[in-house]
Amino acid sequence: MRNSTRSGVDPFIVMDVMEAACKAEEAGRHIIHMEVGQPGTGAPKGATEALAKAMEQGPLGYTVALGLPALRQRIARLYGDWYDVDLNPDRVVITPGSSGGFLLTFTALFDSGDRVGIGAPGYPSYRQILKALGLVPVDLPTAPENRLQPVAEDIQGMDLKGLMVASPANPTGTMLDHASMGALIDAAQGQGASFISDEIYHGLEYEAKAVTALELTDECYVINSFSKYFSMTGWRVGWMVVPEDQVRVVERIAQNMFICAPHASQVAALAAMDCEDELQANLDVYRRNRALMLDGLPKAGFANIAPPDGAFYVYADVSDLTNDSRAFAAEILEKAGVAVTPGLDFDPQRGHTTLRFSYARATADIEEGLERLRLFMAQRDAISEKA
Repeated sequence: MRNSTRSGVDPFIVMDVMEAACKAEEAGRHIIHMEVGQPGTGAPKGATEALAKAMEQGPLGYTVALGLPALRQRIARLYGDWYDVDLNPDRVVITPGSSGGFLLTFTALFDSGDRVGIGAPGYPSYRQILKALGLVPVDLPTAPENRLQPVAEDIQGMDLKGLMVASPANPTGTMLDHASMGALIDAAQGQGASFISDEIYHGLEYEAKAVTALELTDECYVINSFSKYFSMTGWRVGWMVVPEDQVRVVERIAQNMFICAPHASQVAALAAMDCEDELQANLDVYRRNRALMLDGLPKAGFANIAPPDGAFYVYADVSDLTNDSRAFAAEILEKAGVAVTPGLDFDPQRGHTTLRFSYARATADIEEGLERLRLFMAQRDAISEKA
């Protein structure tokens, strides 16, 4: 049976690493997971309790395509609490995770063949979803002096129909301030390109609050999720904020593509938004883990790292250690029992000399992982000196 040309997407390498790590665990090894961007905690207790209560009261079925009105209203209130943005809840669309948001966004805004700019390094599924929809992802190589974030000059003359940014970013954890975000919005709108802001890691910041594009413009698509800050990866529920004249466009597509986000997940998500004490306790764990990583990785030999303002990743330049990050990651897994992600997932051109380390797990795992990395690198150096 023939396949479409659109189906020729690349694998998500981090999932391949995760599978290899799981096979090692099945064989009896203890693996420290620094590869996957998944909180080590589950959904907040209040979320699971609310869902249990809802299930006792009756069956859960379809919701309207835009999502539960109470959840949309609560999300709108969040923008007032976090950013002092007065948001009309009618502009909020509940989605099946941020992935559903990407599909809805790209389908609503772009025609086949349109060029959409994405920063490199960046979340790999942007590129693959765009390809699967018959669109053209345009990598914008970012520079260390710009904290591995795109800048306005990067998109000049690129003939883009859209620009997607992420702050805090995956894999780097770096963020855009008001001025940098504003310059990108102006540059995109100046050439008629739609502006899309991936804000899935908002809430996971350590020194300064992340900037939402909605502080600067209403003419944008914002995508977020309950997966990261709210610790609900497996629940597959997220949201979008779109301009008022785009709501019906997105609604029609959502009705046909998804019908709705899972009702059960929406009930749990609504309750999760009021579990602030538990969520902040999770953030305190990430803050501690981040400090451990910033101290321990250089001591282990991974000294050239991006400054992670948010999320739960450290992106390291390992060009002094390897020119094959995939083989290096496999070696680390085999010899150190630590799963890390090759940079090729995030930057096809330059990722052969980078690695991403996640610190989303329990602090004890991070401490153990750093010690294993230190011992692995010391043994590696000793062998190299003998050679």
